[in-house]
Amino acid sequence: MKTDVEIAQEAKTKPITEIAKSIGLAEDEIELYGRAKAKITLGTWNRLKDKPNGKLVLVTAINPTPAGEGKTTTSVGLADAFHRLGRRCAVALREPSLGPCFGLKGGAAGGGYAQVVPMEDINLHFTGDFHAITTAHNLLAAVLDNHIQQGNALDIDVRRVVWKRVLDINDRALRNIVIGLGGKAHGVPRETGFDITVASEIMAILCLSTSLEDMKKRLGEIVVAYTRDGRPVRAKELGVTGALALLFKDAIKPNLVQTLEGTPALIHGGPFANIAHGCNSIMATRFALKLADVVVTEAGFGADLGAEKFLDIKCRFAGIHPDAVVIVATVRALKMHGGLAKSDLGRVDMKALEAGMANLLKHIENIHSFGLPAVVAVNAFPTDTKEELDFVEKKCAELGAEVALSEVWAKGGEGGTELARKVEEAMKKPQDFHFTYDVNESIDDKLDKIAKKIYGADGVDYTDAASKQKKEIEELGMDKMPICVAKTQYSLSDDATKLGRPKNFRITVRELKVSAGAGFIVALTGSILTMPGLPKHPAAENMDITEDGKITGLF
Repeated sequence: MKTDVEIAQEAKTKPITEIAKSIGLAEDEIELYGRAKAKITLGTWNRLKDKPNGKLVLVTAINPTPAGEGKTTTSVGLADAFHRLGRRCAVALREPSLGPCFGLKGGAAGGGYAQVVPMEDINLHFTGDFHAITTAHNLLAAVLDNHIQQGNALDIDVRRVVWKRVLDINDRALRNIVIGLGGKAHGVPRETGFDITVASEIMAILCLSTSLEDMKKRLGEIVVAYTRDGRPVRAKELGVTGALALLFKDAIKPNLVQTLEGTPALIHGGPFANIAHGCNSIMATRFALKLADVVVTEAGFGADLGAEKFLDIKCRFAGIHPDAVVIVATVRALKMHGGLAKSDLGRVDMKALEAGMANLLKHIENIHSFGLPAVVAVNAFPTDTKEELDFVEKKCAELGAEVALSEVWAKGGEGGTELARKVEEAMKKPQDFHFTYDVNESIDDKLDKIAKKIYGADGVDYTDAASKQKKEIEELGMDKMPICVAKTQYSLSDDATKLGRPKNFRITVRELKVSAGAGFIVALTGSILTMPGLPKHPAAENMDITEDGKITGLF
């Protein structure tokens, strides 16, 4: 059986100029990055902004398991299926991070015959967007430390510098560090650390900005530290907002590539959903909606994380909402949620399947709670039986959700046409879209609604440190923003070991941070880390490149 990278390398792709033309982009509206990649110029928006939007389909999933769900693969395959049905379709996705690429997951550009290409470029440096984020973030950190070194005119409390540094590699050794050692000439000693690039507030700002001017304004609002009397210090006070913005003169432009079947793909931005808001950029989604009749987009991890943040944060800022939501699941993953060991997933166990179905049903309920129709895509495996598939369909139907078998991994768009037709029917259903909470509610009330409505928790507890931070945020008047919960992706709770649909649990918030530039408050729960570590055997160990430039082992 061919690997994903082998399938991608054998693909006969079209010149990106043809892909651009297929969705109505003129030659002078794209900037080429070789034969297969391009950026869409910002000026193109002036021509497109008054056009009506196409239909938007959000793809999310159950809580992920080691058995695999295939959310990106389904997103790509569904777009290809719409393309085959004669719809003018585009897919809008996140850019992969190098951290998980070399760590646990390997590549992240779809799989099998439902991929975006050039797969190797997309998974590696692509067009340099992440480099721009890393550089801008660390420039701000360097200027901040230089300000302290050069006399500290802003009276910054060095114990309350909240702006760390970032790196797009999983490296646990950098989580907590001391800088400024070596004497007076080498800086002021203080404790700090590194986050992964995709956890940077600047990544969130890139993805939530609507223009370069909007991005510049947001960059200036970043809170980098607090003074000795407790006043927040913002990036604009350091005088480098213009320098930060100019690093994004190209990175802010959405990237255009294609699927294996020639469907246009806009890939831009990539915040993680467990530690950030988990959606591709507003700009890429807006461009796609003006250029295509149907746009398929994806939110990270399960619907409790990616979809909730897509709907409560991204949609709130962008003024859009999906016309239908696809929830991806596999029979294997559902049985794992029901307590079956990974080694036993190939056998029929209806008791485990029934127990695991509770996870999927909760996600359907959550999507319905936003006033949106849900369609379940069951990613097909050879071990699936008719009895199992019929059971899944029956249980979903009881909640009013259609089910379609997806075979896009093996068959590309052809394997997703049933799903595409059911999604089209769902888009015709009446909608009553609404958010989980009002941003003007208290932090307590917003978190309480997310925890109870979306996770199924009994309530929220705060550590002493988080309670103190909450009080300070409220006193500073920065509490009227959406909440971005950093939580494990593996469970509806904040405990990764609680699979299925846990009951009788509470969410513990251990830290609250203001992302004033992005425009939300981050609530860190459980043991979630903003700088991941590498596993015992990183995916990087399997990767290589031949003398003639052929990459192996990427996925």
